Amino acid sequence: MSEKKVRNEIIEWVVTIAAAVLVALFINNFIIVNATVPTSSMEQTIMSNDRVIGLRLAYKSSDPERGDIIIFRYPDNEDILYIKRIIGMPGDTVEIHDGGVYIDGSLLDEPYLKVTTEGEFGPYMVPEGHYFVMGDNRNNSADSRFWNNTFLEREKIVGKAVLRYWPSVKKLN
Repeated sequence: MSEKKVRNEIIEWVVTIAAAVLVALFINNFIIVNATVPTSSMEQTIMSNDRVIGLRLAYKSSDPERGDIIIFRYPDNEDILYIKRIIGMPGDTVEIHDGGVYIDGSLLDEPYLKVTTEGEFGPYMVPEGHYFVMGDNRNNSADSRFWNNTFLEREKIVGKAVLRYWPSVKKLN
């Protein structure tokens, strides 16, 4: 093979690899969010150290809904991505007592829970443009109940968790 053909082959490989890297960076920064579950707060739905993919575009044309599992910037340290479930919507009054979560005085149906919620909280009204989030492993979850900034601002939501891909594949939400 001539020196020119070798050089052209190397250039083709470099261009192909560079294009693949650029496409991957674009997808990871604008289409999906790739996150590791940092704690056990979402067990049994998602386990500690599971890898999850979220859609960054999920809330561009619609609002988050109660029950959605979201990936967001932790309000008390925005360098950390957290994963929790939306419980309280803007304008809701959230209260926890007698083993349950109450929204505007009505017990919230939470079929995804495996434990009874312990403790007392509220009542607190969720401000407009904010959400109240909790982990599914309620009694071992550093969530809205315990943060310095109780409510999650809409702008801090990075994406909607849709798929756990490690250690096994599982659809979320």
